[in-house]
Amino acid sequence: MSTKKIQVWLPLLFSLTMIGGMYFGFTMRDAFPNKGFFSLEKRRPVAEIIDLIRNKYVDDVNIESLTDTAINAMLHKLDPHSVFIPADQLQAINENLAGKFYGIGVEFNIFEDTINVINVHKDSPGDHAGIMTGDKILKAGDSIVAGVKTTGEKIRKLLRGDRGSKVTLVLLRNGRILTVSVTRDAIPIKSVDAAYMMDSTNGYIRLNKFSTQTYREFMEALEGLKKKGLQKLILDLRDNGGGVLEEAVEIADEFLEGDKLITYTEGKHSVRKEYRCRRQGQFEKGTLVILEDEGTASASEVLMGALQDWDRATIIGRRSFGKGLVQEQFDLSDNSALRLTIARYYTPLGRSIQRAYSNGEKAYYDEITNRFHDGETLSADSVHADKGKSYKTRAGKTLYGSGGITPDYFVAFDTAGFNPANVTISVKGTLGTFAYQYFLHNQQRINAFRSPIDFNTNFQFNETDWNLFRTQLTKDSIPLTVMLPKEKERLAKNIKANIARLAWGTQGFFEVLNANDEGIKKAMEIFRQ
Repeated sequence: MSTKKIQVWLPLLFSLTMIGGMYFGFTMRDAFPNKGFFSLEKRRPVAEIIDLIRNKYVDDVNIESLTDTAINAMLHKLDPHSVFIPADQLQAINENLAGKFYGIGVEFNIFEDTINVINVHKDSPGDHAGIMTGDKILKAGDSIVAGVKTTGEKIRKLLRGDRGSKVTLVLLRNGRILTVSVTRDAIPIKSVDAAYMMDSTNGYIRLNKFSTQTYREFMEALEGLKKKGLQKLILDLRDNGGGVLEEAVEIADEFLEGDKLITYTEGKHSVRKEYRCRRQGQFEKGTLVILEDEGTASASEVLMGALQDWDRATIIGRRSFGKGLVQEQFDLSDNSALRLTIARYYTPLGRSIQRAYSNGEKAYYDEITNRFHDGETLSADSVHADKGKSYKTRAGKTLYGSGGITPDYFVAFDTAGFNPANVTISVKGTLGTFAYQYFLHNQQRINAFRSPIDFNTNFQFNETDWNLFRTQLTKDSIPLTVMLPKEKERLAKNIKANIARLAWGTQGFFEVLNANDEGIKKAMEIFRQ
């Protein structure tokens, strides 16, 4: 063969030799029980055990469930906030973070095996189709849902679906049967529960979480209040469990001037990342009060920590949850996900407010309950958290890390009229059921009030109303007890708030509930100083 021909065929010969070698190598690897040198990666005992159970175990086993259990056992060795999310739960969690889902925009409750519409979102598909509060859903699509002991989860699946898809509902309204066709669309999951002026200069905004839509919602609320004369603001973060870090950062930017540091994150495999103010905020100068409690966590604590470190806000309430870990969500091949802690976040002064979790997940969450048992929620003197290192703000205030955000002014948990019977009333849903039925039978009377505050001030329960409530207690098998004045006062307040929610939405609920709230009262005292 000539030299020229060899030069032409040589690359092809090399390629064929390499391919043959690779094939031979992989074949030899599979022939060896102990793969050793030929192994690309060592199989771990977990995978080996799963295979042995699948192929050798005496009975049938749900391998998927078993694998989920193994994953959760591993994560329990890490921290309480690294979690595995099964595929059947992932959609709901993602929807909550995204701040929307696709459906028809009605809220419902199940009373005596019947689906009752308790609220219709304004401008939602359900609203456009003419669905009204008080309607009873008898059928959704091809499924009969009345009188068949259906579950709330099943109803949600029937009402939700792809954007633009239709669902036909058969309704019962005032004894008449109606059939409506509803085209599903995006339904917002609101972060702002309420935003209103308490008087000519003092405003109130309540956030329930931080989704990807929270900053936009917050700015709409803030700008609306500013047009009404807002000068002093109460930002209510009680029971706000957090969410998207970046949304909290954007809101902090509206309160802080210059290029101040808001927070920074850092982890073993995550380099330090700083979040700073980037623009002129819409409320950099006004008086700001934040309400917190033991349910205030994560992104809420990022926001509070930044404002506390820069002496920008006065914080009222009880010590916050104490979550200073940052999670990133990783989608897995079976449509499940892993939410893994990748970093810690720190306040501008360098505080990490994360509570200790070395004693395990149960002890970690029990610490919140222990605050009630140990008296911390009743007295500021009973705070027992390991405060850790101390820090000084520019104004000379001493702050601590390691156990959440400690408020500037303590407000005790309200135990007035709080007894086991009231807990049972709440758990069984008796109060909500009564408020709904009462609203339906007294709608004209309630709608005559101009506003939730007018309703709260001028509407009073009479003895006939209390007798109706006692009848509901009997129906729900709740033992009748003599109601002390404080208990009666608490129940009346909660019933009125639930009725206001049916008439004026979530904002109406909080306007009534806040009327005699101790945290609000303390904030107003500060505003008057």
